[in-house]
Amino acid sequence: MMNALMLTARLDIAESLRARWFMFYSLVFGGIVMLLFVFGLTESRILGFTGLSRLLVTYIQICVAILPVFILITTVRSVAGDRDAGVFEYMLSLPVPLHAWFWGKMVGRFVVVFLPVFGAMALAVAYTLLRGVEVDWTLFLLYTTLLVALSWAFLGIGMLVSTLARSPDVAQTGAFLVWLVLLLFLDLILLGVMIRQQLPVEAVIGVAVANPLQSFRTAAILLFDPEMLLLGPAAYVILDALGRTGYLAFAVLYPIALGTVCAGIGYAVFRRGDLP
Repeated sequence: MMNALMLTARLDIAESLRARWFMFYSLVFGGIVMLLFVFGLTESRILGFTGLSRLLVTYIQICVAILPVFILITTVRSVAGDRDAGVFEYMLSLPVPLHAWFWGKMVGRFVVVFLPVFGAMALAVAYTLLRGVEVDWTLFLLYTTLLVALSWAFLGIGMLVSTLARSPDVAQTGAFLVWLVLLLFLDLILLGVMIRQQLPVEAVIGVAVANPLQSFRTAAILLFDPEMLLLGPAAYVILDALGRTGYLAFAVLYPIALGTVCAGIGYAVFRRGDLP
């Protein structure tokens, strides 16, 4: 099973590396880092942050906006696109178990979507070291871990949407709607309705951090603002309930669990619906 899973992952990686969307995807994140270099963020001082720390703070905030939608749009075409292209009939002639194909495809897609993101961060580290600027390796590791969790969460959501949709166009529409709803909750637009209904503060904040975008953004804020002053009174509820270390652990483990559960549901739907 493991050999079949790895072969499927390698096939998906090779196929994605030849696609035009991967080149554009890589240029976007590489271009973001280059622009940050051009604007001199590695040498500026803002709120006490200098060098790589300042660049990572800006880069992470940008990733919140563009990384999830990139992952969703490219992933939802995975299963739906193969179904539309008639790949499943070809699969039936190969000795590859369905679970190995599905999870191998997810592993391969994770490598593809995370590689440009991490590559851009590695480029920033290399440039910083060449400039003789000190690198905060703990912060770099924490940001990398948060990006892994965020990527896995939206990869799992994308695989679920892909298995539920019956065509690539429907899958892309569903992915965009998912991203839009999560984005609305991120900006507390829909949560304002809950507040007006006088729901408990803990319930409102619980709904907010259940959004993987919000949990990631809050953890990113926590790394450069231990008191989370930007969140206002909500920070006291979060810090009193979990503390700094506890919330960082939650911000890593919850998106990973969410992505795994969504992918598991997607696999159950895929196995029962398309290839019994």
